[in-house]
Amino acid sequence: MTNTAAPSRTHRTQAERSEQTRAALFEATVDCLLDLGYAGTSVNEICKRAGLSRGAQQHHFASKAELMAHALEYLVRKLRDQVQDAVDKLADDPDRVAKGIDLLWQSFSGTLSTAAMELWVAARTDPELRGALLPVDRALGRATLEFYRATAWKDVPPARLEKLYWLTLNLTRGLAMDAMIGGDPLRRGQILDEWKRIATELLG
Repeated sequence: MTNTAAPSRTHRTQAERSEQTRAALFEATVDCLLDLGYAGTSVNEICKRAGLSRGAQQHHFASKAELMAHALEYLVRKLRDQVQDAVDKLADDPDRVAKGIDLLWQSFSGTLSTAAMELWVAARTDPELRGALLPVDRALGRATLEFYRATAWKDVPPARLEKLYWLTLNLTRGLAMDAMIGGDPLRRGQILDEWKRIATELLG
């Protein structure tokens, strides 16, 4: 009997190679920010960790600032993908407001918080970095809001949903900073629990 199965594809397309290169750069950038901080992170070190040449990096990103901004965007999307199934399941959960807040905390603390903090502190005195970060940060914030609007909090009135989202996002950023400087984890947990209680009560 003749085997008519199509031969498996062994060669990656140009788009696939490009995507893999960008992902390697992003992963290396985040690792450097966590290990070395922004001041200690050089493009040479990023390329070394990614196993790529400077030419490969420059082909995709014209500057360190542009690479940093897109690495932050990559990290947010990666973390959001990790919690997407959990968020999708909250649509009919009676405790969806509190659980949605928990998921935002999980997404916007830890690795993301540390990397973002390194970049925003540096951006205060670096106009190029600030210019690269601002549109990415705003776009990611709006995209995440729309994600919640369509899933976990889809039945929350639009005006209230926006307030709930931005209040929660800014609260979690503050709590993440508290964790970075050695704040009391018990107190952070109590604050988050109190906000979940208030938000659930306000939204019925």
